[in-house]
Amino acid sequence: MHGHDEEHHHPRIPQASRIERARVLVVGAGGLGCPASLALAQAGVGHLTLADPDRVDVTNLPRQLWHRPGDVGRNKAESAAAGLARAFPALTTDVVPERVDADNVEGLFRAHDVVIDATDGVATKFFLSDVAVLTGVPLVYGGVLRMQGQAMRVEPGGPCLRCLYEAPPPPDAVPTCAQAGVLGSLAGLVGAVQALLSLELLAGVARRVPGEASLHVLDASSLTGRLTRVRRAEDCAGCLVTQVPPFPEDAGEGGACAR
Repeated sequence: MHGHDEEHHHPRIPQASRIERARVLVVGAGGLGCPASLALAQAGVGHLTLADPDRVDVTNLPRQLWHRPGDVGRNKAESAAAGLARAFPALTTDVVPERVDADNVEGLFRAHDVVIDATDGVATKFFLSDVAVLTGVPLVYGGVLRMQGQAMRVEPGGPCLRCLYEAPPPPDAVPTCAQAGVLGSLAGLVGAVQALLSLELLAGVARRVPGEASLHVLDASSLTGRLTRVRRAEDCAGCLVTQVPPFPEDAGEGGACAR
């Protein structure tokens, strides 16, 4: 835990005091979580909680900025928190060196103002979306597969991830990170967009249309982006969640690469 000067205000960010008081949970400290946490810290967010059960691998080093060669074998959340502490001494951090699952997810969500989904398992993403609906704590979904990235806020009264995709595909229907590959710079861009979507909420400047959300789609092959309106689906099971769902048995298999 690292101290935070309550009187310091970021000189360039509007609503700095609101952002400084914010608590953000970043689930995943890999390809999405590293750039997202960097952008949040740069903007002056006062507290970050990093959750990840995995350990740093040598293949992570070229594209996950908080992890250094000496961190290989170390828990990723601990390594990322140490990197953040080096770069931002005023930031406070908590570390959850275990998976976010049905046993701890509700308490973690309710202890934060915004949650960033920086995971790499498709089923886990649906699980986190369901918990966002249950708790009313906004979630910022993000994912990367091959040359495309996506990001969207899941907010109270708006569409959830199941409104967009209905249900996760079977594990063998989506290639794993090793099979599909992941462009590190695209993951960095998506993580930064997730941070921006979070900061809009924290600063109170996010524009909302009841029952709608904006899906940001980023195409690395053409260097273009597009905005798609997502509407809340009728009779969506995810929008009707009343208790913490079971943690998916196939969590971590395939999907949007963040590792």
